[in-house]
Amino acid sequence: MIYLLTERSVLKLPVNLIYGEKKAIASMNLNSVLEVINRKLIESQNSPLNSAETLIMQGIWEYKTYNLVAEEAGYSPGYLTNVVAPELFRRLSEITGERVTKKNCRALLESYIEVWATAEKTLPKQYPVNFFTSVLQDMSPSFPSGAVSLDSPFYIERSPIEKQVYTEISKPGALMRIKAPQEMGKTSLMLRVLDYANRLGYRTVNLNLQQVDQTILSDVNRFLRWLCANIARQLDKEPKLDDYWDEDIGGKISSTLYLRNYLLEPIDSPLVLALDEVNLIFEHPQIAKDFFPLLRSWYEEAKRLPVWQKLRLIVVHSTEIYVPLQLKQSPFNVGLPIQLNNFSLDEVLELAKRHGLNWTGEEEAKLLMEMVGGHPALVHLAIYHLSRGDVTVAQLLQSSPTSTGIYSSHLQRHQVTLQEQQELAIAFGTVLRATEPVPLEPILAYKLSSIGLIKLNENKATLSCQLYQQYFQNFY
Repeated sequence: MIYLLTERSVLKLPVNLIYGEKKAIASMNLNSVLEVINRKLIESQNSPLNSAETLIMQGIWEYKTYNLVAEEAGYSPGYLTNVVAPELFRRLSEITGERVTKKNCRALLESYIEVWATAEKTLPKQYPVNFFTSVLQDMSPSFPSGAVSLDSPFYIERSPIEKQVYTEISKPGALMRIKAPQEMGKTSLMLRVLDYANRLGYRTVNLNLQQVDQTILSDVNRFLRWLCANIARQLDKEPKLDDYWDEDIGGKISSTLYLRNYLLEPIDSPLVLALDEVNLIFEHPQIAKDFFPLLRSWYEEAKRLPVWQKLRLIVVHSTEIYVPLQLKQSPFNVGLPIQLNNFSLDEVLELAKRHGLNWTGEEEAKLLMEMVGGHPALVHLAIYHLSRGDVTVAQLLQSSPTSTGIYSSHLQRHQVTLQEQQELAIAFGTVLRATEPVPLEPILAYKLSSIGLIKLNENKATLSCQLYQQYFQNFY
């Protein structure tokens, strides 16, 4: 039946039909905008809108505040307002060529889509329910480098680790230690814990200790001031260090009072402090001998004072600690330990599937694992090139341990490290030539383990994979 709707005839229709039609139209218009925006992002080699950005777009179309969107979706209002929204509007501004804000977003994008549709004549009328999933699956993978972004479809969860860390971070006064050699996925996991904490409404601070100047690492008082100042700035607070610092009581007590009185007491939510690349502190024993017991004391204070229960610590490092500490002062024997290992066969197959590789069996995955031992970064790089059709599995394996293969930069970086540290090179050569696991001096073993060249089992070392055996045998 067809109705000719006039102002009067509309009033005779059921109210739910009128509003249902309006909602459907609004939804279709938003889908049109999202489809084009995601297409333009992908064309410019950028990731499509993630779930949080899409929620903000839906909120704008439904005239909702950030607080309401956050409440309905289980996010922190501050996270949407201060983190997601600015990044979303920056990306939209790059696409449209005009400054996009919350106020002008809808009108500007609708105008942009109208012009685009006129030019393209291909704006779809209908969109499948699983459109956004298919966009992610069909998106050309970016070259794998560094941490895997939160919205990437190529992040492989390592069950039950994610469940463990999400549960742990919600506990008062929690301390979590994530340990693994370089390029094993520590930072990628840490980012997901912080994102989960943001969704719980927690405040989060992420400090990479690689960013500390060497001059600061020469003095524990300067280092603690750096730490406190950076925590305050990430919480959008003025540092005001001098209001709390007292040379007569020392940096450790000053930083403790600063953290408790200035940062923890005023907030009504937990604070997650993530410290990445903590192993760099191991190379500065005078800093380590003061700083690590201080971390342990903050963790222990949560058992005594409720204010310290707001603090949740994440410590990320690539080796065992080799700085002598008293057992009761070390933060490395308390809390939840998380050890990241190599990918399993099933995880390699899953990553290949997400890249669109049509492996009919397990043979290709097994051959790849024999070469690189399931090393996440090396596996990811191989599957990236295989998915692009750059090489076949046979060609990749043949060229892998050479200076022209896909791992040339990775291997040359290790080679430079060994050339610059003679003691390390001698220790590695011992493992390379051995036919069975060999003991090494602890510090050298830890360093070789941290960069991933060896595996340790009961303090005895073996090579991590065939790739290193085949490449480095030409130099020893």
